[in-house]
Amino acid sequence: MQPRFVGRLSAADVVTVANAVLGFAATVTAVAVSPSFAARLVLLGAIADGLDGVLARRYGSSAAGSMLDSLADVSTFVVAPAVITVSLARALPGADPERFVVAVVAGGLFVGAGVLRLGMYAAFDADAHSTEGVPTTLAATLLAALAVANVTAVGTTIAGVAGPTIAVAVTVALAVAMLAPITYPDLLAGDALILGVVQAFAVLAPNALDGAFPLALLLCALAYLLLSPHFYWREA
Repeated sequence: MQPRFVGRLSAADVVTVANAVLGFAATVTAVAVSPSFAARLVLLGAIADGLDGVLARRYGSSAAGSMLDSLADVSTFVVAPAVITVSLARALPGADPERFVVAVVAGGLFVGAGVLRLGMYAAFDADAHSTEGVPTTLAATLLAALAVANVTAVGTTIAGVAGPTIAVAVTVALAVAMLAPITYPDLLAGDALILGVVQAFAVLAPNALDGAFPLALLLCALAYLLLSPHFYWREA
């Protein structure tokens, strides 16, 4: 007798499950290795998330596809980025307990908002070309790019309190933005491909050209966050 998922999963579902595994790896790595390396795994998960969408459109998905996608997103784009923020606070030399507690609270807010955001998306926006609130993938990409760009700029140690303090503040702001009544259009395929290429270079060569790729990714993500609700050229 075979497990019931045998023969029922599509190629897209396999990539989705791999994305969930990347989220677990990023979470563990943030604690055991370094937040910056964990952030690169989150960015790799974002590439996998785009790939499973391409595969689903080309070859079809399964009845479990949308559920698997939401579960994987919780792992990679909700829990892992929150743990990265907490790990940044712990990595600060001489970090006091109060700052660590604040980081934990910020991470908890991010997880709660992300789970709510994904639930609302699955219920109301899954078949639409737009969604309400900042997408979890975008929020995770911003936090991950921030972590990689910061370490690329100042080396393996965090300079002063700016790194973790900014990360905590951005984490709280993104938690609020994920639940905000602001409509975000889906990325067009060409734009998603460009962003995926930038993400790939940020993962594979974060230090190349004086850290240009993580910074470029951070700027692209910020531009989409701030401008796309009003100026993006997505068709109606």
